[in-house]
Order: sequence, then C-alpha cells, then structure tokens
Amino acid sequence: MLYSKLLLPTLKEAPQEAEIISHKLMLRAGMIRKVASGIYTWLPLGLRVLKKIENIVREEMDSSGAQEIFMPMVHPKELWEETKRWEKMGPELLRIKDRHERDFCLGPTHEEVITDIIRNNVKSYKELPLNLYQIQTKFRDEVRPRYGIMRGREFLMKDSYSFNIDEDSLQESYLTMRETYKKVLNRIGLKYKISAADSGAIGGDSSEEFHVLADNGEDTIAISDSSEFAINTDLLLKKDENINSLEGKPSPDGNGVIKIKKGIEVGHIFKLGKLYAESMKANVLNSDGKASTLFMGCYGIGISRLVAASIEQNFDEKGIIWPHNIAPFDINIISIGHHKDKKIASAATELYEQLTKMNYSVLLDDRKDGYGTKIKDSELIGIPLNIIIGKNYIENKEVELLARNGQSSKNAINDIKTILDFFKNQ
Repeated sequence: MLYSKLLLPTLKEAPQEAEIISHKLMLRAGMIRKVASGIYTWLPLGLRVLKKIENIVREEMDSSGAQEIFMPMVHPKELWEETKRWEKMGPELLRIKDRHERDFCLGPTHEEVITDIIRNNVKSYKELPLNLYQIQTKFRDEVRPRYGIMRGREFLMKDSYSFNIDEDSLQESYLTMRETYKKVLNRIGLKYKISAADSGAIGGDSSEEFHVLADNGEDTIAISDSSEFAINTDLLLKKDENINSLEGKPSPDGNGVIKIKKGIEVGHIFKLGKLYAESMKANVLNSDGKASTLFMGCYGIGISRLVAASIEQNFDEKGIIWPHNIAPFDINIISIGHHKDKKIASAATELYEQLTKMNYSVLLDDRKDGYGTKIKDSELIGIPLNIIIGKNYIENKEVELLARNGQSSKNAINDIKTILDFFKNQ
C-alpha cells in the first residue's frame, strides 16, 4: 500500500472527549471516527487490525471443532419473551418496531436465536455435542457510552454456544473453549488472567472472565503473583469481603500472594446448564428414547474490544506499539526524497515489491514530507519495523532498520534475509 493513497487522517492531538489511551490513540492514528455516541466507523488502518484479530479468533475456533454460522442482528420479541429477558434486559435492549407494528430488538447476544435453531433442527443425542459460533455486530444501549470502542454501543463480537446431552459433556466443551481463548490471547501476544466471575444478565451455573491486564481496566481482580488464581472483586463484594484485605495475603490455592490489579474484560465463558433450554423447551431424544433437556454453554470474546485492550497494554509516549501478529502493516518503507531522487524511489519501490511478494504487509511512505513527519506518523500508528531509504543508500547502498521498540541497524539493501531476521527478532 502506498501511503499517499491510504485514507489515514492522523491527528496531532486527540479530541477532548477521548478519556483513555486507546481512545486517544485510535483517533490520533486515524483508525476510527465517531458517528454517534458509542458508534464508530472503522477506517482502513483500524479495520486491518480488527480483521487480523478476527482471523486469529476464527482460526482457533475452527481448530477447536466449532462450526461457523451467521445469525441476524434483528430479533423478534417472541423469542425474548420465552426466556423473560424482553423485560429483564431493561433499557439496554434497544427495541424497535417494523412497519407492521411488530416488535423486534437489536441483538446484544444470541442465546434465544441459537436455541430456537437447535430445538427445531436437532432431534437426537447422536447429533451432539455441537458448538456453533458467529462473528457478528452486537448492539447494547449503554446508559453512558465511553472510552471509545472499549465501552461503545455497537461492537464486533465472537459468540459461540455449545449444546450437550449432560453435564460431563458440557464440561468438556467448556474446557475446550477455555483453552481456545488462551490460544487466541497468546497468539495476539497479551498478558491476561482468567478470573472467576459473576454471570450477570446472561445467567447460568458459573462463569469465568478473561482479563487483559492494563492500568485503565474497568474491572478490579485479585490475582496470585505465582499461579493462575484470579477472581473478579465483584464476587468478593457480594460475599461482603473487603477487597483490599484478598492484597499481600497468601493465595487461596497455596501459591504466591494476592495482588490487586486492573483488568479489561475481553472474554467471558459461561456454563448455562439448562437455563435457556428449559424455558425454550429445547429437547432431544436420549439413548433411552426419552426427551432430554439440553445442557448449554455460552462463550463470548470481544473482537473490537481486543483492539483497544491491545493498545492499553502496548503504547509509549510516541504512540501505539502493536504486537506483530495484529499490526496493520508488518513493515513501513520510509523513502526520503521519493519525489526528488529517482534512484531512491526506484530502490524503495523494488524493495516494496520484493517484500510484498514474500507475503509481508508493507506500507511504502512515498509522501513529499520529510523524515521527521514520516517517522512520527509511523511511530504513532505502531508499525513494527521501518526501513529507511535515503542518504545511506546513495552513498553505501545501505538502508537503516529502525524497530518500533527503538532498536536499529544498518544493512545492505539487497540483504533481505538479515532485514527479515531483524524484523522477526523484535
């Protein structure tokens, strides 16, 4: 991609409405633009990151054996009445009417729709277990949207639902999804904790949250400094326990001591049990030929929220520092004097074409601006590696390699292997 052709409206300063780092940097880096309160357009740079995370999630879900479907965003009132959530969800559920005065809502989650699909199409235990997922836009009418896409009204989410004949099978599906989410977060390159949690409006027997650790997290979690133990402090408050007291004490699992940390909830997995299946009469014939109520699990991971969470964990005073696997571009070629020196322009274009053919995503900064503007923009948008072609190329046939983390090196322009090794080692 040529920088001169890319819609990338960067800003020197963030709008006053931007409160947290990710919101400020996503606006400054030209990733998103506000349409209405809690509703954003994803511009090309932001969409590239969003799609990379979406692809990682899809690959891991497919590897787990889950099957992708696509359900509607608009749901009829009748389904939500079956579970009594039409009223229970309150004003967060955006209700609408069509031209025939029939009631619908914009889906904040899809338990009712998926359960209706299964009860009408799956008849025998032999067809189980099933795990179906979708990557879909959700809408929740937040009372006070804030923090950009972190707490927006419209967002992109992967939600999946498992259907099982008994509790043991549900436990297997639940643990499979737990491991799948760990693989997703590990591939992205984030520090996270899995904490016991309150099931909230979704309900069910038990649930766990996946928290990306970050200073601007909305949730407070008590974690062990030496093990995987973690619990959302909301649960402690329900038990009338003092949060600041589960701090410096031995961890309940016997490993390490408790620390209080801030986290951003990016995923939530639930054992729903029979909660929705009973109310919606979702049954199959068991091995004895009798009707048996299904056991369900529900598993959500916020794809758009993961973009913001990644920034909250990876930034400095210059801008975003993307983990390699989700960076909008792998490499930025900064061509100094691109419009003045044909040799520099030719070398930059040749290197760009060579790297692109090797399946690297490359941005060629062919603008008329000077080095200062180009490097500041590159640091702001967080590209992992800059290859600078300028005076050193004219004099010594060398390019300067400058990683986003500050490491630098000079190499012959035709030494592609060394250039790529430098990139991979960052």
